[in-house]
Amino acid sequence: MLINIAIVLKIMATDPLSDIIALLNPSAPFSKLVEGVGQWRVRRELDGRPIYCAVLEGSCCVRVEGMPPMVLHAGDFVLSPATQEQVIESVPPPRLNQEDQPFPMAEGHYKVGDKTAKADVRLQIGLCSFETPDASLLITLLPRQVIVRSEPRLGTLMQLVAQESRTERPAREHVISRLLEVLMIEALRAGEENVSQTGLARGLMDGKLAVSLRAIHARPDHRWTVSELAANSAMSRSVYFSRFQKLVGVTPMEYIATWRMAIAKKLLRANRLQLHEIANAVGYGSTTTFGVAFARHVGVTPRRYALASHQSNG
Repeated sequence: MLINIAIVLKIMATDPLSDIIALLNPSAPFSKLVEGVGQWRVRRELDGRPIYCAVLEGSCCVRVEGMPPMVLHAGDFVLSPATQEQVIESVPPPRLNQEDQPFPMAEGHYKVGDKTAKADVRLQIGLCSFETPDASLLITLLPRQVIVRSEPRLGTLMQLVAQESRTERPAREHVISRLLEVLMIEALRAGEENVSQTGLARGLMDGKLAVSLRAIHARPDHRWTVSELAANSAMSRSVYFSRFQKLVGVTPMEYIATWRMAIAKKLLRANRLQLHEIANAVGYGSTTTFGVAFARHVGVTPRRYALASHQSNG
């Protein structure tokens, strides 16, 4: 059992938010500076990929499908962990049917509107990707949109990501990955306008729920019950269940299952433990119960998942 604990601890950070983002393993394949002049609109189809936008100067309006439009000003930052379509436009906006294509000015530098005029808005826009196959599972625990206003730390991180993305220095991808982890953690914990959205970040803002969330992440092998989690959070079972679902967006047991399956998938891909060891490491008393739970959440049996992972990596 010692090997189980050692490997599980290697993939776990000190708090739930760090755990989730570390497993997502973000990278930044694309980052650019965009300058806007006059009235303009840019529309992007993103196929569920994460994207961020930081306003360096001026103002703009950002619209993401299913969310209300946001007017952002210099120093503001927005992160969308899973986006189908994003529209960024000037303030005030152009006519309804207008759409523009930014044209390149230099490496990593684009302009939209009159390219001969002085820009009245400057944006740093980055397209991210999550390198883990668990992304669709883990993104459900994050807010649909994260907004941070006037946070200098994010501006510094953005500049570092942009600089690294345009260089070919040694360990470039590793540095970008670590910077993005910090960027996303900072954004999720600093976003004052995200309190109305359900998700892990909102649950961690609640002092009592944070106790149980940290306990779940610290002991994924424990056979948790709602009653025990409620007691740890100094609440009745019914109050705890209702509060957890309202703030986090899923029931406590659904959250536990999601976290356990993310760990199990990583351990299966690592191919260093036997199936019964993985089952024990994520809180299941037998390979049979683990297999049933895994197939229900992932869609295939643990053995087939492991085989497919090893074949794709081989």
